[in-house]
Amino acid sequence: MLWAVGGAVVASAVWAAAVLSVPAIVRDRAQASPGVDGYRVVDDLCAAAPLNAFGRLYPTPSGTPYHYTTRNRALDDMYCSQYRKKAGNDSDYYSLYLQAQLHKAVDPRPEFEAQRDGLRQRQYQVTAVPGLGDDAYTGYLDDPGRSDRTWHYVTQVLYVRQRGTTLYASWSGSYQEGKGAAPDREEVRQALLTDGRELLRALGGAA
Repeated sequence: MLWAVGGAVVASAVWAAAVLSVPAIVRDRAQASPGVDGYRVVDDLCAAAPLNAFGRLYPTPSGTPYHYTTRNRALDDMYCSQYRKKAGNDSDYYSLYLQAQLHKAVDPRPEFEAQRDGLRQRQYQVTAVPGLGDDAYTGYLDDPGRSDRTWHYVTQVLYVRQRGTTLYASWSGSYQEGKGAAPDREEVRQALLTDGRELLRALGGAA
């Protein structure tokens, strides 16, 4: 096994020499963040999110929203989840999830692309959103139930990247064939786009 140890030492020496002589090699492995511009971290993402469009679609909150914020010199992470109904006596409720991250140390672009590819692998219908941030896309999935194929679980998501800031928004609901209409796909998509833009502005950006 001495050859393996020796090979490792030689490889380490070569890598160290490369780091000293060509620092770009290291930077290419984990690019520095392009910066977060004017975006800021907030203590309560639920309170910061206007959600005017979803408020018109589903005006009645159900339960207490949940949120958290974590701060780190490399990454600030803000999260919000809540449930809403069309009316107080409505048995159907819809879930909303929001997450905003300020990537202050590492460029989020590779992971942003990986998330897009992951949605496609999970059979989401992915659509680009021009004119929103530096890059944005929505995903849509209508997933029939496993034990009862008449039940459908529907999810729509929005991903936005503005330099080193990323936003994730998700809406989900359900319907049963023959007992109710499917939620209007385009209506929900437009609400995601409208409220996503408003949230980015609320956090200090220019979406």
